Amino acid sequence: MHTRSSRRAWARTLAQLALSAASALAAALVLIEPPSWPAMVAKILATEWGHLLALPAIAAALLAGRRRDRLAAATRGLGAAAALVSLLTLARAAWLGRRLPARLAAAFGDIAPRSAPGAPARPAPLVLADALRGVRLGPARKRRLAYAARGGRALELDLYQPPAAAAPAPCLVVIHGGSWQGGDSSQTPELNTYLAARGYAVAAINYRLLPDHPFPAARDDVLAALAYLKANAAELGVDPRRLALLGRSAGGQLALLVAYTAADPAIRGVVAFYAPTDLVRGYHNPAPMRVIDSVGIIERYLGGSPDSAAAIYAAAAPISHAGPGCPPTLLIHGGHDNLVAPEQSELLARRLAAAGCPHLYLDLPWATHGADVNFSGPTGQICTYAIERFLASVTPDG
Repeated sequence: MHTRSSRRAWARTLAQLALSAASALAAALVLIEPPSWPAMVAKILATEWGHLLALPAIAAALLAGRRRDRLAAATRGLGAAAALVSLLTLARAAWLGRRLPARLAAAFGDIAPRSAPGAPARPAPLVLADALRGVRLGPARKRRLAYAARGGRALELDLYQPPAAAAPAPCLVVIHGGSWQGGDSSQTPELNTYLAARGYAVAAINYRLLPDHPFPAARDDVLAALAYLKANAAELGVDPRRLALLGRSAGGQLALLVAYTAADPAIRGVVAFYAPTDLVRGYHNPAPMRVIDSVGIIERYLGGSPDSAAAIYAAAAPISHAGPGCPPTLLIHGGHDNLVAPEQSELLARRLAAAGCPHLYLDLPWATHGADVNFSGPTGQICTYAIERFLASVTPDG
């Protein structure tokens, strides 16, 4: 009996050590630059769900108890270290969140965000309980509409609306990412639902993609979607005088470009997540090949290199068009983004500052590309808090 009991105790000890070691390996992703696409995905999991990954590390350390053998000490040490690193993102987000309300008010004014019964605005940039249980989205309606036809194929958008018809709503046009060659309007729908529940119309659009449709096809599709929403505003419950754009990655480039070049006073503001803004710089400072072939994608999108297609590169780069009169701009970028370098947003922010354009560069030091995929995570909460206050400022009622 004594031998069997000893074996069981030894097996439990090894299991606890293995759990601590696995937690430590997962936590290490928080600290490293991801060298490949799978590693980048793993890093998003480690940062945006780190507060949950800390739980098994804490459990392993506690299960080791007060035993004084070396394996127990190693289990406690690894578990404690893994838990601390896993919670690092949450701590950094909390620190950034303390300053965020003042930064938003300084950039765009201190205006209360929209809310509705059962759909309150975010009470703070980061709420721990929501990180654990999930942010409440609220009720919204959704329907699929065709906004244009190209070559016999319908271009469609998903229109999210408040649960009950009311006065014409300000409309946010959402442009998905995917390196101009993939993705669709179904990406990250939580923010769309959240905003619709609070009184916005949200039009998440599809557009033509590579390899068959290089620039300016996608830009022209965004303009067509805007024209459709304005022409059918009364039927759709949209206020055609209060539009804003939001894009992620490649969609961010399109959102910024249209906002800065359309000369449309109805476009009141633009939000860009981790967007390429200077395509010549992006070409000469590419992402690691194991992450993505950014040079090849840019060449397909713009029809050549900066030397062979200089005019197209200039026409497609938002930074080329940033200047006096640009609509208010919210730029969001992660400090660990090795797909689209943070300097792409930093440089645009400097250009906007020099031109006197209202803007805010929201630098998230822990985040990588696509970190807002967890709507209830640190990045998701911080971004939602900023976006709903930005939209309230640029599309006010009355």
